[in-house]
Amino acid sequence: MKPTTHPLRIAQISVHTCPLATLGGKETGGMNVYVRDLSRELLRRGHHVDVYTRSQDATVPRISHALGRGGRVLHIPAGPEQPYDKSAVYDHLPEFVEGVLAQAAADGIVYDVIHSHYWLSGWVARELRARWGAPIVHMFHTLGRMKNRVAQSPQQQESPRRIEVEAEIVRFADRLIAATPVEEGQLRELYGADPARIRVCPPGVDLELFHPIPKERAKDEIGLGRACRSILYAGRIEPLKGIDMLLQAIALIKRRMPGVTCGMCVPIIGGNPNRIEDNDEMMRLQALRKELGIEDVVVFLGAQDQEVLRYYYAAAEMVVMPSDYESFGMVALEAMACGTPVIASDVGGLAYLVREGRTGYRVPARDARALAAKIIRLLTDEGLRRRMGQRAACWAEGYAWPLIADRIEAVYGELLAAPGS
Repeated sequence: MKPTTHPLRIAQISVHTCPLATLGGKETGGMNVYVRDLSRELLRRGHHVDVYTRSQDATVPRISHALGRGGRVLHIPAGPEQPYDKSAVYDHLPEFVEGVLAQAAADGIVYDVIHSHYWLSGWVARELRARWGAPIVHMFHTLGRMKNRVAQSPQQQESPRRIEVEAEIVRFADRLIAATPVEEGQLRELYGADPARIRVCPPGVDLELFHPIPKERAKDEIGLGRACRSILYAGRIEPLKGIDMLLQAIALIKRRMPGVTCGMCVPIIGGNPNRIEDNDEMMRLQALRKELGIEDVVVFLGAQDQEVLRYYYAAAEMVVMPSDYESFGMVALEAMACGTPVIASDVGGLAYLVREGRTGYRVPARDARALAAKIIRLLTDEGLRRRMGQRAACWAEGYAWPLIADRIEAVYGELLAAPGS
């Protein structure tokens, strides 16, 4: 497939989360980065890109040009203009659709492609296609049935409504974007997706932002002592991320090899540690930290801007992703681009992204002992860390956004070249 060569008008639909939001919040993470950075790369190529998202703050301007020239983020009122439980957003989707249609009509714009993200946006895309006639390219980012497979409690189960809507999207979307061959297999196995309509296109990474930085300089930038050996977690604070396994692993290391923990620190980036009442998992993890006696090692730093996050990646001896499920694992890719090895659960996209013994290690999910063993292995072998970090940076170069955008453009072009389009 060749990328399309003429400028397109692209409507990106990201209902429940804004690509301009600060990362590490309850509903902000890899999907925000994906929508933002893909949109910016498409804009650099001369396409017109509008990102429609639900307004969560009445004081924020309805239209933002922060993505760059030719691009807009449009905040559409639908339900309360405040952060809102995304499962409840479903009830306000008709209002969101009407807002998008009204905005497009007022602007006099006709879109060539609708690119929707997450199941809520897929529902919206179908309604928009009925009015605009533009084809739908959809990316789920996470799959409800996969999340239900790894849920640790009934409260973590996704709703039957989500599963039903996802199954509908699989049937009506013109193209489905799978982040990895692993996700392609999940779409086929769990949802009966037609393989002829699936295209595997991984997320990209901004190599101008995420690249190797001398460790001493990175530590100076974030005020980390040069003697500190950092084991980093970055991401949302939720049970699915398995952060409790990291805390258990650190407690095991401290108990069995106290010398190894000398000078070690474990920054947890994400969420808001000063408002733990807003996040049950943050409250649980802070209590677990105290119970395990690792308050002197583990520190909750809250969400950090990517401009700062890159220094944490570069300063770290390793980045740990102990997730129960990841459709891809943007944090792992960003860390590797910074030349930092990754230890990750052997699940989902991480099983595809992290090269065992080359760019890091993969361990069974929910196995604190195996995780502790790999942390010790990397922590006690500087030469191994350096070699893995160098290979990780080289591996990440294959995910540069210009390369990935070529593949997304090709999907758009394929649909628009089809008879009747």
